[in-house]
Amino acid sequence: MIAQGYVAHDYSPLSPATLPDRLGGLAVLGDRVGPADSWQVREVGDGNLNLVFIVTGSAGSAVVKQALPYVRLVGESWPLPLSRSFFEYNALIRQEARDPGSVPSVWHFDEVQAIVVMEYLTPHVILRHALVEGRRVEGLAERLGQFCARTLFRGSDLSMTAAARKADLALFAGNVALCDITENLVFSDPYFDAPMNRHTAGLDGIVARLRADLSLKVAAQHLKMAFTSRAETMLHGDLHTGSIMVTDTETKVIDPEFATYGPIGFDVGMLIANFLMAHLSQPGHEARAGDRAGQQDWLLSVVEGIWETFVAEFSHLWRTERRGILYQASLYEDQGHALGSEQALSDVIGRIWVDTVGFCGVEMHRRILGLAHNADFERIADEGRRAACEARALAMGRQLMVGAASMPGITALTAMARRMDKEDHL
Repeated sequence: MIAQGYVAHDYSPLSPATLPDRLGGLAVLGDRVGPADSWQVREVGDGNLNLVFIVTGSAGSAVVKQALPYVRLVGESWPLPLSRSFFEYNALIRQEARDPGSVPSVWHFDEVQAIVVMEYLTPHVILRHALVEGRRVEGLAERLGQFCARTLFRGSDLSMTAAARKADLALFAGNVALCDITENLVFSDPYFDAPMNRHTAGLDGIVARLRADLSLKVAAQHLKMAFTSRAETMLHGDLHTGSIMVTDTETKVIDPEFATYGPIGFDVGMLIANFLMAHLSQPGHEARAGDRAGQQDWLLSVVEGIWETFVAEFSHLWRTERRGILYQASLYEDQGHALGSEQALSDVIGRIWVDTVGFCGVEMHRRILGLAHNADFERIADEGRRAACEARALAMGRQLMVGAASMPGITALTAMARRMDKEDHL
């Protein structure tokens, strides 16, 4: 989508100095931000992949996000296709349609320059940073549970026509490079001495035990096979607390460039894992911030609320919007067999739950042992405290992966987190 009046050049990375000249002719930025001679541009990207700029002018502000032809965290030695901005754009417009108001509004997409221009979320902050600081967000669990249920249900064969769903599946199947990152960094690299792995000093013992754990490695590969082969719905693909922006009362989801088709439980499990890691990291922040027991309780209430809201909203959509080729009403309600529909719904949610638990465990491992760590643990200055917190998360992740099928429900999961918080796994 190239805006009228804008002349595309061969790809070139933006900078604060060049952005006004490069994008000054965009009508959408002129209308929403003001004339280019009034713009102030600052680069704020702190993620692993992209350039991100905030553009402020006489009429307002915007975010300009541009893909780089490599992984920013690593550098030019790891090339990455610019097409990931295409998948991010297409994911964002679908998420907005499936759950209106859940993502920033997209104003412009330039496929040649790998640029997405979108709404500037202010005074929003990255949720992970807020959680590290001990902040709470009103309605967070409900909003995230709704986002998962609505986007995952409405992007699946439960809701879409077969033709539309297959067209989307074909489109997102092209996101090969970012799927490759997930497939390796999440499901394989943590379980051997991969070149880009790193972990906190003091974890060597538990890391060695995990890498020698055959049951664990089998579970990891079962999860990897599910991710690669079960194209159930369009996933966000990287749904964690660093991909969510919040105020005290509002929640928005960002950064879906890893979007692909996969198991419904993948996004839910990844999301819940990050709240569990936030919970288990809290004792490490007490030295500078005081007692965090109340924050830990709140974080586990969010975990329970996300799942409970997901189930409630997914169930509502099942009963009101199930118009796809799966579990057709012609087999159940139209024949007066509503109880059969409810039985099928219960079975489907049960399978999603088992997947959720397993994917939750593998996410806890990759965030501690792999390339991309998270601030929940990384901002614990004392290495001994950090290692103790991370060891609990690693032990919990192992139990979740190996015992996913026997986890009875969400309160059992949060009860496990409370027990883990009192144990020593170093």
